[in-house]
Amino acid sequence: MIKFLDLKAINESFEPDISLAVKRVLDSGWYLQGNEVNAFEKEYAEYIGTEHCIGVANGLDALRLILKAYIEIGQMHEGDEIIVPANTFIASILAISDNRLNPVLVEPNLNTYNIDPFKIEERITEHTKGIMLVHLYGQNAMHPEIQRLVDKYNLKLIEDNAQAIGAVYNEKLKIKNDKLDVQSSSPDSYRGQHPRLTDAVGQAVSSNQQPATRKTGSLGHAAGHSFYPGKNLGCLGDGGAVTTNDDELASVIRALANYGSNKKYICDYKGLNSRLDEIQAAILRVKLSRLDADNQRRNEIAQFYCDNITNSNIILPVYAANFKLETLNLKLPHVWHLFIIRHPRRDELQKYLTENGVQTLIHYPVPPHKQLAYKEYNTLDFPITETIHNEVLSLPISPVMTDIEVEMIVKAINLYQ
Repeated sequence: MIKFLDLKAINESFEPDISLAVKRVLDSGWYLQGNEVNAFEKEYAEYIGTEHCIGVANGLDALRLILKAYIEIGQMHEGDEIIVPANTFIASILAISDNRLNPVLVEPNLNTYNIDPFKIEERITEHTKGIMLVHLYGQNAMHPEIQRLVDKYNLKLIEDNAQAIGAVYNEKLKIKNDKLDVQSSSPDSYRGQHPRLTDAVGQAVSSNQQPATRKTGSLGHAAGHSFYPGKNLGCLGDGGAVTTNDDELASVIRALANYGSNKKYICDYKGLNSRLDEIQAAILRVKLSRLDADNQRRNEIAQFYCDNITNSNIILPVYAANFKLETLNLKLPHVWHLFIIRHPRRDELQKYLTENGVQTLIHYPVPPHKQLAYKEYNTLDFPITETIHNEVLSLPISPVMTDIEVEMIVKAINLYQ
C-alpha cells in the first residue's frame, strides 16, 4: 500500500538531527519558554518575513489568539463580522465564533478552491472588521482585489497559513491566457486544462523585471500557522505560531498565550495556556532548514501528476505552478500541502484506489455549514462549496515519495473507468 503520508519515513529522513535536537533539550533541563523557542521564533520570523513570531500550542490557538488580541486592544468587539471562505477546514471558523465574533461565509472559486475575491465585497457590512484569508491546500489565496477591499473598508487581514508555509505571493506577476487569469482567479470554468507561459512572462524575464514576492504569513496584519505533524513543516505533536509586524498586537498575543501574563504571576488579561514547548521548537528548527527543498519536491510530484494523469473524468487542480515558475527563478505560489483532484463519483474512485494499493483521504467530506456544530447554518446554500466537498479526493504527496510510487498512482488513475 502506498501510504497517503508516511510520517515515519519523513521524520527518519531528518535523522540523526532530530534525535540530537531532542537530546539537546533534555540535557538543558529547560522545557518551556527557553532558548529553543526563542531561537525558532527568530528563525521563523526571518523565514516568513515578519518582525514578530510567537510560538503557541497549535494552529487553532494561533487564530483564536489573534482575534482575542484585537478584542483586547479595542479594534474588534463581540458581534463584529469576519469574512471567511465557506469551504475551509472548520478550525478557521471555530477561531471566529470562539471569540463571539460572527463568521460570514463566502463561496470559493471552483478552480482554485480559495475564496473568490470578487464575491467578498457584497458580503461586507458596517459590522465587518476583518477578512480571514485561508491559503487552502497550500496555494496562495492573496489577490489584488482583496488588498483593495482591505484598504477601502479599513479591514484587518488575518491569514490562516496552516497549510501554505513557504508559499509566496508574486505581487507584480500577472500571467494570463484566453481562459484564465491566474492572479485574479477568474470564475470561468476551467476543467482539466493547463495554462502555458505567455509572452508577457517572457517579456518580464527578458527585461529583468523580477516580481516582488512575499511569503504567505506576511501578507496581512497577522497570520496563524500550524505545525501539526502532517503539515509541510510539522513537529512531533501539536504546535503553532503567530506572525505579525504589529508590535502592540504581538505583545498582547504573547501575554494572552501565557495566562494573560507579561510577568510571572501578574496577569493583565484573561488569557490562555497556549505555548510551543522546547522539544517541538528544536525539532522545527531542524525541519525549517530543509523546508524549501521539500516543497520543491512536492512541486515536482504535482507537476508530474498534472502532466501525466490523462483520465478525462479527473478534474485536476488549476495552479500557478503549472507555469513552472521555478524555471524563471521565482518562488512557488503553491507548496502542495495537499494534491486535490475531483471526480463526480469520488467515493467509487477512492474505493478503487484503495483496492489498487493507493491510500487517499478526503479534505473535507462535510463543509462547515453542514456540521452539527454550526446547526444554525445548516440551511444555508453554498453550491460551489458543496460541489467541492462532494467531489474532492487527496492523492499522496510528500517529499519522501519515490518516482516509482508516483508513476504507480498515475497508472492506476488512468486505468480507472
